Amino acid sequence: MSRKQQIAEFLAREFPQNKCTVEEVGNLSATVRLEVGQAELRPGGTVSGPVMMTVADVSLYVAIFGEIGIVPLAVTTNLSINFLRKPAGDAAIIGVCKLLKLGRTLAVGEVNIYSEGSDQLVAHAVGTYAIPPDKPAAT
Repeated sequence: MSRKQQIAEFLAREFPQNKCTVEEVGNLSATVRLEVGQAELRPGGTVSGPVMMTVADVSLYVAIFGEIGIVPLAVTTNLSINFLRKPAGDAAIIGVCKLLKLGRTLAVGEVNIYSEGSDQLVAHAVGTYAIPPDKPAAT
């Protein structure tokens, strides 16, 4: 089974509420997708901020797992996001993560967030994850 499939199965099993799908993973990066429906919209027909933050956070988690394996106790310690323009209310949200630093106990990455079909950023996030020192892998 590929690393991408392992991560996707882990997310489906451990986070059934998660609506993100893993599109790509590897080379210190990951791309995730979240289909936008009525539940993801806020008044005015735009995608809500928490939805875009979820895409950023999951993108980081997936990129880290792509490098170190599935480490369930890796946790977000910081997530900062800038909302740049109104995302399309009728297009999936795409998060493209690039890890900037991957150390023994900390990982830092940035996520560019787009509305599918557009090359203009709708948000930009930077996040830090704490990685447990013993890195217990998931079974």
